[in-house]
Amino acid sequence: MRTAQEIYDAYRIMPNLQMHQLRVAAVGRIVAEHFSEPLDAKSVVLACLFHDMGNIIKFDFTTLPEFLEPEGLSYWQRSKDEWIATYGHDEHAASLAVAKEIGLSEDVQKLIDETRFSRLEAARDGVSFEQKLVKYADLRAAPLGILPLLDRLEEGRVRYAERKGYNTPEGREKYRLSTNAAIEIEKQIFEHCSIKPEDINDASVAPLIEKLRTYGIAD
Repeated sequence: MRTAQEIYDAYRIMPNLQMHQLRVAAVGRIVAEHFSEPLDAKSVVLACLFHDMGNIIKFDFTTLPEFLEPEGLSYWQRSKDEWIATYGHDEHAASLAVAKEIGLSEDVQKLIDETRFSRLEAARDGVSFEQKLVKYADLRAAPLGILPLLDRLEEGRVRYAERKGYNTPEGREKYRLSTNAAIEIEKQIFEHCSIKPEDINDASVAPLIEKLRTYGIAD
């Protein structure tokens, strides 16, 4: 049985991307532990741990350059080039390919496939709390830590404004609809939870990070 950290190391996942996935998994685990409805908590945690494995493909190394240390720009650029050569230019497709390679179940692969921001409305309208929780957990984890939902959505809007076209009328409307869906997903989740959204923060997540590094998956 391999651990999450062993898989991160094998695929040369950048430390900041490791931390993002660990934070997302910690959010998912905390909510799952306080959830009153039946829930496949293991699938939620696994999907969170590996949902963004291919994201180096889309990274702009000119932003947050501190994340490149200590290896440096040339090291991570070579790694990015190797990822693209192996998996192509679609980071989401790359993440799905890795999920299959490491032996994640079809259920977990499906949860990962549905993590795209564009699928927020589908998650809101669906019946799967596993899907709602994976998407919600991802929405709470910003590059530098856990944020309240609306703060995290705004952070993402600013960071991806040009790439996603959020500054156009069409993009602003798309963002508005997605934001409304995310707010409703948070409401749906915490109607069945013994904690509140504000109970999920950097302090409550921190104790789980190292434990999740050793979270095992079957070969």
